[in-house]
Amino acid sequence: MQLTGAQMICESLIHENVDLMFGLPGGAILPFYQTLPEYPQLRHILVRHEQNAGHAADAYARVSGKVGVAVATSGPGATNLVTPLATAMMDSVPMVAITGQVPRAAIGRDAFQETDTTGITVPVTKHNYLVMHVNDIPNVMKEAFHVARSGRPGPVLIDVPRDVLTDEGIFHYPETVNLRSFKISTNVNAQMIKRAARLIKDAERPLLLVGHGASISGAFTEVKLVAEKAQIPVISTLLGIGALHSDHPLNMGMPGMHGPAYNNWAIERADLVIGVGMRFDDRVTGRISTFAPNAKVIHIDIDPAEIGKNVRVTVPLLGDAKIIMDALASEIEAKSNSLWLDEIETLKAEHPLSINSDYLSPQYVIKALSDITSGDAIVVTGVGQHQMWAAQHYAFNQPNSWITSGGLGTMGFEVPGAMGAALAKPDRQVWSIAGDGGFQMTMSELATIVENNISVKFAILNNNNLGLVRQLQDLFYGGLRVASSYSGNPNFVKLAEAYGIWAKKIENQSEVIPALREAMSFEGPAILDFHVNAEENVYPHVPAGESVLEMIDLSSVKGEQ
Repeated sequence: MQLTGAQMICESLIHENVDLMFGLPGGAILPFYQTLPEYPQLRHILVRHEQNAGHAADAYARVSGKVGVAVATSGPGATNLVTPLATAMMDSVPMVAITGQVPRAAIGRDAFQETDTTGITVPVTKHNYLVMHVNDIPNVMKEAFHVARSGRPGPVLIDVPRDVLTDEGIFHYPETVNLRSFKISTNVNAQMIKRAARLIKDAERPLLLVGHGASISGAFTEVKLVAEKAQIPVISTLLGIGALHSDHPLNMGMPGMHGPAYNNWAIERADLVIGVGMRFDDRVTGRISTFAPNAKVIHIDIDPAEIGKNVRVTVPLLGDAKIIMDALASEIEAKSNSLWLDEIETLKAEHPLSINSDYLSPQYVIKALSDITSGDAIVVTGVGQHQMWAAQHYAFNQPNSWITSGGLGTMGFEVPGAMGAALAKPDRQVWSIAGDGGFQMTMSELATIVENNISVKFAILNNNNLGLVRQLQDLFYGGLRVASSYSGNPNFVKLAEAYGIWAKKIENQSEVIPALREAMSFEGPAILDFHVNAEENVYPHVPAGESVLEMIDLSSVKGEQ
């Protein structure tokens, strides 16, 4: 079949079951856009900024389980995708970015809107391509989607010169891909499984540390089986939240820098840590030399580069978390661990998470939202204090419902991320919990949300601060606040109305629940502007580079006052 390069890309997208993409056109990618009317099954969401196309595609992928697709032109269009590519790379999200490039004869001549897109994106993609011949497009597209979704998922970029988009060639889409380095073994090492089972049998204080990899593999049932059979408490990393229902008696929430103090104390006392699809990053471990000092470690991960990278591993289990946890569930023996579970309950009683009910606190808003939605909403956040409060106080009861930038920590993710999540699951309720700082970074997509009638609810926790920056300054820089407070925030209600969105300002605690219910009564988007206490801090807080046991919590702060 004789097709142009642009038509080949469209045909390839259809072969990969893509039905939605996010993008912004420009000269170098325009032949692709001019071809889209020939393919009505490919829905395109026109964004206001390319960065937001990337974040929307990222969130769409996390919620739907499909590969997210973002499209941009050359030069600044492509460079605007760098942050979302890095976000997806750090969080193992399958995504394909398609960018236009200057014509082949102009490459390397500093042509208008030319950048070395593949060179720039090497560190932030799993793989990338510069397509120099039209007949290469089918193979490149097939490989790109295979690489994006296989093994440890991640973003792939395809850079296509404008004249390659208009050239014609023979289209034949390959049925298979033969990439040796991307063949992931599904074999289970039976001997290693037996070793792991023996460690679990002998352990008196075991813990499951569950990360994003468990959710990616869909190991929800298997995590629950292992936890219940051996009565092992489950601690979830920031991106592992939701792998086990929040109301499950073995669920303990998040560890590390802003996790409940009882989790960090539990890790310190553990004699066995089972890491499932997590990478023992610094926000979980604190100072590595002090992490779980008495524990042996079983590490389950699909990426061999992660095993042993940060902590010494006793039993490595390389492969898909779902397959390995299923094998482990069959091999382990049932046990009670009643003494350890009693000890955990004592730790929880000694180090509770608290919510101040004397004023309009951000924690109260999130807890109220959790109660009203019964933990069934998809929650998208940006990065900062509001993100940590949401992780602490929203009780998730469905998997793949907690969407946030974990590894890169990208402020502004909350607006386009919510848009992508809502388009992935239009039948689910989607709430974006936002900070006033991050919200303003990407709020131009409110126009896109209205234009496409996307039903997203926003809860802005407005403290007129870059809250976590201000908190760091107060705790570790002698209270010297520099460039962390806003004196000119917009009126978010009037701003919303300018976009055609219903909005309401909330200043008192008694208004919170009625306002949440009112926002939920609308079919379309809604914005709630919560004027919360500006001096509120996230506790616990582990100083960077210190042991997690050196955490600052609310009780220690009150003791110093």
